[in-house]
Amino acid sequence: MPRPPLHETSEHAALREQARRFARARIRPHAHAWDEAGEFPRSLYGELAAAGLLGVGYPEAYGGSGGDLSHVLACAEELIVHGTNVGVVVGLGSHGIALPPILAFGDEEQRRRFVAPVLRGEAIAALAITEPGGGSDVASLTTRAERDGEHYVVTGAKTFITSGCRADYITTAVRTGGPGHDGLSLLVIERGTPGFSVSKKLAKTGWWASDTAELTFDGCRVPARNLIGQENAGFIAIVKNFVAERLALASNAVAIATLALAESARYARERVAFGKPLEGFQVTRHRLADMATRLAAARALTNEVLVRHLRGEATPADAAMAKNAATDMLTFVCDAAVQVHGGYGYMRETVVERLYRDARLYPIGGGTREIMNEIISKTERYDG
Repeated sequence: MPRPPLHETSEHAALREQARRFARARIRPHAHAWDEAGEFPRSLYGELAAAGLLGVGYPEAYGGSGGDLSHVLACAEELIVHGTNVGVVVGLGSHGIALPPILAFGDEEQRRRFVAPVLRGEAIAALAITEPGGGSDVASLTTRAERDGEHYVVTGAKTFITSGCRADYITTAVRTGGPGHDGLSLLVIERGTPGFSVSKKLAKTGWWASDTAELTFDGCRVPARNLIGQENAGFIAIVKNFVAERLALASNAVAIATLALAESARYARERVAFGKPLEGFQVTRHRLADMATRLAAARALTNEVLVRHLRGEATPADAAMAKNAATDMLTFVCDAAVQVHGGYGYMRETVVERLYRDARLYPIGGGTREIMNEIISKTERYDG
């Protein structure tokens, strides 16, 4: 494993060790079986909460363990590297994009009602923005919420929703006003609300253990008290999420690549061909060297942007650069890992085969690579 980032403290080290133990004991032994089953036990949320890991990065007042984004990413990295199942970690962490808008813009009653049960492992939270008719173009979403007395009547659909099949609370982007950014709001829609249904569990290339859903709202009546912040001010809350979400995706990419490289190096030591281990061939050593070099570069940029974020200095372009650099690296490393493993890298029981599939989402999720380049090109100056 690489040396810890310079900004990390003994507190981070203790957290990493705790997450490492949990991952090795409770995730890794079941990683392949849960992937094949397409889900993991709901009870795992409670176990993670009992271990003090589900609430990392959240205020203790609502059942969290304290800390900031650096603690969240350190914990997730250990769960991925030592648990070896990305979908499980993604599913366990879906509240990481669902709860921040409630904490930042919700009132005290909403924080107690929606945040605290999730951090105790008693409820699952998801974020619903993407729609069947559009992906990264958030300002064009069409799910409509019309005010009717003390309720909003919601009609529309969402897709690609992580943890959508079994989430108890869905932080949902809706249109309450006119077209464009200014007409958006956030509503928390609760499981069991009449008119809300999970229309489909989606089959994916990767992240098999993480459920992904298409949701339908057909005249769904949501209490007006579930509005987060001000009406028609939801876009601000959505955008505020983006830097942290994209940094988390970059950090995930670094963690997955770390695991893929470790698996490849181990295999190269153990696999014998033509009378010697694979690592005895220059072509294998150079492939591992290229993997390690690209990984180190992406890790350095991701950590730099994280530090800037913690100081309040990171821009959307910074996060976009980190995400693109890390996901480009991940694509290369996971492809190389399969090549090092040869035929075994194509077999479903092999860790790198799973990682190869999981990696394909990262240049798409949280804003496509092309959208990231638009953000960079509109923000950065190239003239020095």
